[in-house]
Amino acid sequence: MINIVPATDRHHAAPVAWLNSYFLFSFADYYDPKNVQFGPLRVFNDDTVQGESGFPQHPHSEMEIVTLVLEGELYHEDTMGNKATIKKGDVQRMTAGTGLAHSEQNRTDKAVQLYQLWFLSNQKGLAPSYEQKDVDFLDTKNELVPLVSGQKVLEDVVYMNSNTTIYWCNLREDKTVTFRTFPIRNTFIYVREGSLYINGIDLGPNDQVRATDEHVLEIRASKDAQFILIDLPASEANY
Repeated sequence: MINIVPATDRHHAAPVAWLNSYFLFSFADYYDPKNVQFGPLRVFNDDTVQGESGFPQHPHSEMEIVTLVLEGELYHEDTMGNKATIKKGDVQRMTAGTGLAHSEQNRTDKAVQLYQLWFLSNQKGLAPSYEQKDVDFLDTKNELVPLVSGQKVLEDVVYMNSNTTIYWCNLREDKTVTFRTFPIRNTFIYVREGSLYINGIDLGPNDQVRATDEHVLEIRASKDAQFILIDLPASEANY
């Protein structure tokens, strides 16, 4: 079954002048009991942070937190001692585990666009940890490129403590990629730009697919497109 969530159903939040966010799941002051999570995917925020601003230090625990920078750069500092600049094309993962705090600042005069995703970890009480990698995913063409995964057999990806894999795809017009899955898995797709045709269904910018009990997803670009695809366990026992 393929459930389409149109762009207009995202929750828009602009709590301060420097932040423009779209929440794909319940977050902060937005709560919808029918839209809390999809498998272990608990948070997906599409954020734009204006220049010379950002998130002051704040705590996290018991989550795998993944940040993808799509435009600009973001300065990160945390209580583990990490200080790093996350640039366009970089992927960052934090295991919050037993607890950490961090800040995220845009120290430039240009806006930063990022996706931040939180996943329920497959273990409680993990030691906090950090990983960042320049995956350069925004320049790839016509293939699903794994960025973050709990599958240790995948190389050149960021590891996280979740039975989940995050892919990115830049798909040219009329090109097709096929994603094969299983009934015990769910698939989440979020379109950044362009248009897709997935198993007979049209999608545009910022539309979502939440697919369950599907074996194959045929994804064709009807216009040059960028999208993120997440392969997720369907059962909590497999998180």
